[in-house]
Amino acid sequence: MDMHMNFYRKLPVPKDLKERFPADKKILKIKAMRDPELAAIFEGKSDRFILIIGPCSADSEDSVLDYVSRLTKVQEDVKEKIMIIPRIYTNKPRTTGGGYKGLVHQPDPEKKPDMLSGLIAMRELHQRAILESGLTCADEMLYPENQRYLSDLLSYVAVGARSVEDQQHRLTASGAGIPVGMKNPTSGDLSIMMNSITAAQGRHTFLYRGWEVQSLGNPHAHAILRGYVDNTGKSHPNYHYEDLIQLCGLYQESGLDNPAVIVDCNHANSGKQYLEQIRIAKEVLHSCRHSNDINALVKGLMIESYIEDGNQPVGAGCYGKSITDPCLGWEKSEKLIYELADLL
Repeated sequence: MDMHMNFYRKLPVPKDLKERFPADKKILKIKAMRDPELAAIFEGKSDRFILIIGPCSADSEDSVLDYVSRLTKVQEDVKEKIMIIPRIYTNKPRTTGGGYKGLVHQPDPEKKPDMLSGLIAMRELHQRAILESGLTCADEMLYPENQRYLSDLLSYVAVGARSVEDQQHRLTASGAGIPVGMKNPTSGDLSIMMNSITAAQGRHTFLYRGWEVQSLGNPHAHAILRGYVDNTGKSHPNYHYEDLIQLCGLYQESGLDNPAVIVDCNHANSGKQYLEQIRIAKEVLHSCRHSNDINALVKGLMIESYIEDGNQPVGAGCYGKSITDPCLGWEKSEKLIYELADLL
């Protein structure tokens, strides 16, 4: 016992876990093909549209793999216009610390936390998803020190609204080697988000997992607009035409590389009214058609989607239904992807 913490067990370092569960050669080949395609979109060399779509939390291996595999056919159909990146979020920020914290904490949401099993399950889930769908995925950087456990598998990382001010998140993002989306903070202060992008695009020397490390800078660090909450607790969107024009201006002032934004259609942008994501996605594309500046800036959308509409409590047992934020069900999601492709 020390400082009222019980040091329960030492966990394997990322290198050891990667050696125990190495990435399949097929995975490395898929990632080597998809990563440059994604970089080309952020650099403005490709006009394909990014769609980061999937469950709020990856709570069950079976239903997540089922969901991701369903995206394969859709991706093939829309590949000329849209690049689909499945959301497989294995750790979840909890505002008050309560509730399901994600697969990395609890591989089985109905059992007690087991971080070792969680780290293994997280790595195995991402591996299986790529092998079964042919699509490399996105996860959230909730714990910067966990980034290396998945660094050979992921194609995209998001830094959440509550983490974006944190120095360690910003500096780890600068050495991630893949696009990292920095969300606006829950307060909605865009200067904080812009500062985090600036930090992530820079080179740094810092402390990471007991090492002095040097990062090379991340030219594909970019903005994610997710709406905000005012001091009375009311949600406000920031995906409208005027918001996107404002962000264009901030980027022009900043001198940052590869100006880019992904619009998160859920969270405070939808007031967590998950069905609104359909309307919001189309409105963003409408703004792109009206302004060349917005069209150049908006690289894609983020949508929370699962097999069943809505959400449920832990233990309710409905297959493919979120146990965290409510999600758009598969039928509506599939229809939306085809509609977006037609609008692009």
